[in-house]
Amino acid sequence: MSRVTSLSFFSEFDINLFKGGNHYRLYEKFGSHITTVDGVEGTYFAVWAPTAKYVSVIGDFNFWDESVHKLNVRWDKSGIWEGFIPDVGKGNIYKYKIHSNHDNIITEKADPYARRCEHPPKTASVVWDDEYVWKDTKWMKKRKKHNAIDAPYSVYEVHLGSWKKRIEENRSLSYTELSDELVAYVKEMQFTHVELMPIMEYPYDPSWGYQLTGYFAPTARFGYPEEFKLLVDKLHQNDIGIILDWVPSHFPEDAHGLGFFDGTCLYEHPDRRKGYHPDWKSLIFNYERNEVKSFLISNAIFWLDQYHADGLRVDAVASMLFLDYSRNEGEWEPNIYGGRENLAAIAFMKELNTEIYSSFPDVQTIAEESTSYPMVSKPIHFGGLGFGMKWMMGWMHDTLQYFAKEPIYRKHHQNDLTFSMTYAFTENFMLPLSHDEVVYGKRSILGRMPGDEWQRFANLRLLYTYMFTHPGTNFLFMGAEFGQHDEWDFQNSLDWHLLQYDFHKGVKDIITDLNILYKKTPALYEQQFSASGFEWISYDDHDNSAIVYIRKGNKEENSLIIACNFTPVPRTNYRIGLPKQGKLIEMFNSDNVKYGGSGISNKKKLVIQKKDWHYRPYSVEITIPPLGAVVFSIK
Repeated sequence: MSRVTSLSFFSEFDINLFKGGNHYRLYEKFGSHITTVDGVEGTYFAVWAPTAKYVSVIGDFNFWDESVHKLNVRWDKSGIWEGFIPDVGKGNIYKYKIHSNHDNIITEKADPYARRCEHPPKTASVVWDDEYVWKDTKWMKKRKKHNAIDAPYSVYEVHLGSWKKRIEENRSLSYTELSDELVAYVKEMQFTHVELMPIMEYPYDPSWGYQLTGYFAPTARFGYPEEFKLLVDKLHQNDIGIILDWVPSHFPEDAHGLGFFDGTCLYEHPDRRKGYHPDWKSLIFNYERNEVKSFLISNAIFWLDQYHADGLRVDAVASMLFLDYSRNEGEWEPNIYGGRENLAAIAFMKELNTEIYSSFPDVQTIAEESTSYPMVSKPIHFGGLGFGMKWMMGWMHDTLQYFAKEPIYRKHHQNDLTFSMTYAFTENFMLPLSHDEVVYGKRSILGRMPGDEWQRFANLRLLYTYMFTHPGTNFLFMGAEFGQHDEWDFQNSLDWHLLQYDFHKGVKDIITDLNILYKKTPALYEQQFSASGFEWISYDDHDNSAIVYIRKGNKEENSLIIACNFTPVPRTNYRIGLPKQGKLIEMFNSDNVKYGGSGISNKKKLVIQKKDWHYRPYSVEITIPPLGAVVFSIK
């Protein structure tokens, strides 16, 4: 049986970058790489285990015998163990067996940099090398305009395991099947982007993918790495971007994972006050350690580089920002300035965004951040964290709370609806109706709506129209686009059979048409993050529970007027002030019969009169349908 041959992929420069926390392409060095030495094909292995006494590669090629293939430790005290094993190649299964100098602890670990993992519940790594030929050149050349902050950005969030299932076979769709069915559906629905809940390998299905163990491997649940690339490729070929959920905030304690990797706290912070997450019972990365910082940034770059991802949605940013997150007094230690901010995590996020936008200026990073921490989506040179966008959690909470109220009570809560505009332009906000809002007893989005069946669906259509015409980008979890009745269950498929019913079909149609309206109407996206792109006409008509506002593009003539009525009583002869004369033309109505509405609408052209109203010199009388929203253009 062949022994380990000395070989290194690391230069002295690589080592210095790694130890300094500035190596952002570690996936080219660490892990398993098929190569040829002296005419013999085999695999080079490299792993970081600085406290190890020795490290062996065990696998199906050596009967899992640790004595056969012991790696060589580098002389430079980098803690890297490496070596070339002949006759090991694509498809071979392996782990690292690590004997620690710390208390003689022995661990068996999956490769942190493995490109493929065994199908869970198996936990070994797989030697892999795909030669996928990308066909998305056209998209990659022009994606900067698709991903720009002044471009339409409408995101469909998907959990691949439960989007659609082969019921008769009791299985989820494969990456290959999704490359046909999911891509066709998203294209039909006119979303600009898909966001996938974590697809990096994870051991525990109920974690939904948020407890990662294989950071560089797409989960084997749905197929091979090159088949996932096919899914990405097909999305791009159909002008659809892809955002990946990315989790640098915590990781599970599973025996084969990153925890206690070489018998010590290697990836996690050794102080449990900083290294253990009480909410998720998981470990927190040590952002103070340079090598860990390089690991995480390299991982982010990997998915943008190797899988052509168009962006990363960074999970649980708030938990990283604050040392006292979910901790009681005495369970955390202030930073060196006496504050609660995690200075190392903040520095890490700034460095992450600096590197991503430097190497991939045509992508976006999106922060799931639920606090009032300032300037999350502002440039680093202005003192911000450097993210491209931030989830507008306040808008989501206030809006859903408002819509859950019976219309008769809404006049007392108008501020819940309008408050978002007091801070809407402090960040580049994305409006999220995500998976988190349809689980754990919160009910589906439709399930939150009050009233009889007609009113519930009218409320839902009104909510979506309000969302798409509110400043910011849009984000909708799968199933919400056709009025899923039940809460999301990761074990079961969406209830696609509901589309045989007119009301559900109407919701699907209105989402499609809202996406089309959003994409073709510059006033809804050109200044979606700027205060100059929005103006109130009326926000204080509490008695009628109505609001009216203007959305503006770069050209004044592209402006839209949006009027919303949050009661089931039609508002006829409802006068609104306007900035100029002309004709008001109804271009979208959530009460359209084709959506399941009552069909109450406005004449084709409403002549604007020279009559003061709402502190403006001109005005016109409009009709706002029951539980409806109308979008007008001015000509």
